[in-house]
Amino acid sequence: MLLYYQIFILACLLVFFGILVKNLFDLHFFSRAATAFPSVSILVPARNEAHNIERCVTSLLEQDYPCFEVLVLNDHSTDNTGEILARLQCRDARLKVLNGKDLPHGWLGKAWACQQLSEAATGELLLFTDADTVHRPDAVRRAVATLLSTQSDMLTAVPYQIMISFWEKIGVPLVHFLIMCFLPLSQVWNSRNTAFAFACGQFILFRRAFYERIGGHAAVRTALVEDVWLVKATKRAGGKATVFNGIDVVSCRMYDSLAAVWQGFSKNLFAGVNYNYAGMFGIVLMMSACFIAPYFFVLCSFFVEPFSVSWFWLPLVHILLAIVMRLIIAWRFKLPTLSAWLHLLSIGLFVAIALNSMQLIWSGKGAEWKGRRYDFSKSS
Repeated sequence: MLLYYQIFILACLLVFFGILVKNLFDLHFFSRAATAFPSVSILVPARNEAHNIERCVTSLLEQDYPCFEVLVLNDHSTDNTGEILARLQCRDARLKVLNGKDLPHGWLGKAWACQQLSEAATGELLLFTDADTVHRPDAVRRAVATLLSTQSDMLTAVPYQIMISFWEKIGVPLVHFLIMCFLPLSQVWNSRNTAFAFACGQFILFRRAFYERIGGHAAVRTALVEDVWLVKATKRAGGKATVFNGIDVVSCRMYDSLAAVWQGFSKNLFAGVNYNYAGMFGIVLMMSACFIAPYFFVLCSFFVEPFSVSWFWLPLVHILLAIVMRLIIAWRFKLPTLSAWLHLLSIGLFVAIALNSMQLIWSGKGAEWKGRRYDFSKSS
């Protein structure tokens, strides 16, 4: 019976490996040749981003694109984000600074900030990007060229992730692992099924006409993972959403500590499965069986059946296959290899965060992010 179980786990891992290989071929970089230059509004919501905002805005103002504007919304920051933006605005007329309005009932913070930005924008294309990103000078030009050449209505890119601390290197690459091994990316743009949806809110480019057609961010005003729900809205409206590897055009330091990793992923993880307890428990069980249990079997084999196929060799193959997948992903996205070698710790962190994300809803505690408390109760 145990042998059949181990063979089943191996089959699951081979499926994940197959998805990874397919995604390696499907996830392209941006185009380089541009043939048209529609006007672009670059939209940046900023809340307490004093340590990031100047680098971000400066990189955006240095774009080599011929026709663009940069709009930044200061969303009730309590640090000196506003002062920095005022100073930058004096230097360059292409920068427009908005002061955020009070958060209406029924809206979450980022969606409301992005909605205000879109209403003030004048461009034919809307680029939503986060205040903790830094962009290469050709980022907008190449993103626009790719949007037009692929005839996409919505385009998103996975940035290069800057990781410095130990727990960043353990936790942040989990995002890439989940995307590359469990989501067939070609189905994001080829299938109308909204289950196949992914976007990175750090870089999303929309055709303005289509963005308005789906209702803008008002359509996802209660979604904590509004980027993914924008893809779902795009699909429901018959649009085309595409995903690209953006490590050569934009970078971001998503989290800077274990506490930030814990809070950020706890906020988003359960919301990402639409608050489905069965689905979340299923994911936790699958991750535990495929990526944690093999270590248990190898360790226990020395006390039960040393070097047997069921207790040692097949679980060892499971461990090595998982590490190989992590190393391939690290190579593709230029990630630290630490999380690959410490795969067990990385998955253990994922399971702990997943359970915490669920208990935040079950207990009614909610979570705090950038000074706002979210009750985690609903999604669009």
